[in-house]
Amino acid sequence: MADLKSLKTQFLEYLEIEKGRGVKTVENYDRYLNRFLSFGKVKAPGQITEQMVREFRITLNRSAGVSGTMKKNTQNYHLIALRAFLKFLRKRDIESLNPERIELAKTGGRDLDLITADELNRIMKAPYSAKASKGTAAGDLTTLRDAAILELLFSTGLRVSELCNLNQDLDLSRDEFSVRGKGDKVRVVFLSSSAKKAVSEYIKKRADMSDALFVSYGKGSPKTKDLPRLTPRSVERIVKQYAVKAGITRKVTPHVIRHSFATDLLSNGADLRSVQALLGHANIATTQVYTHVTDKHLREVHKQFHGKRRN
Repeated sequence: MADLKSLKTQFLEYLEIEKGRGVKTVENYDRYLNRFLSFGKVKAPGQITEQMVREFRITLNRSAGVSGTMKKNTQNYHLIALRAFLKFLRKRDIESLNPERIELAKTGGRDLDLITADELNRIMKAPYSAKASKGTAAGDLTTLRDAAILELLFSTGLRVSELCNLNQDLDLSRDEFSVRGKGDKVRVVFLSSSAKKAVSEYIKKRADMSDALFVSYGKGSPKTKDLPRLTPRSVERIVKQYAVKAGITRKVTPHVIRHSFATDLLSNGADLRSVQALLGHANIATTQVYTHVTDKHLREVHKQFHGKRRN
């Protein structure tokens, strides 16, 4: 029988090839499993016990995180990886701990980082107002790029990694395009008129030879050569910069704009299944996190219509 190290390698290959998980996800599963296997000092699948998992959970709970103890969600990521590995072993008729014996830690409801419609509008205008305040041209290439990034994020609800992977061969004669998201799944996203205009103006102004839609303009770098593609971290910095310039004190990231995209649709009557498809969520439970935010109008409905016939 193969040892645990070999079985773990097979499991990670299975995740990537058969399940279509992204490279980052596979790397995370590898890290979580290594932590468990190192903790338990086990060499064979049959040596994994419920008691060992319980002691591992205690160790995780006492581990230091960024803000003190490790968050329950982060603890659960370790357990999810272990449970998936045990399911993989069971499918191959390899004796080990029953994956159903592993329960996840209870977590509170997920809090969404949201911004108001007014704050969103201020961020969208920030690239142009920032240039105007410095006395530089609003048609500056960096300004057009940043405006296109913000408009595209809100129009499509793209993940920042999906945005960074786009190339400038988008067909702007149409209001939609396909994007390859998590798990290598393809979905269609849609362009608002303002997003289409912003992207079009940016592409027309460019003279470089890069395939990437969004590229980095270093100080003094020629604008005609093959320029590096923007990274997700760079886009996060750009969004943060304009949030500050728009006078928003709370943390704003590309994912916060994705939240705004989802809540905007639901608040205006879109159904949950459609929003799930537009976001590229594999499970509708992931999309349901937005519903408690958009159901605030139910208080007004209750007040207006309930108990009117009672004295």
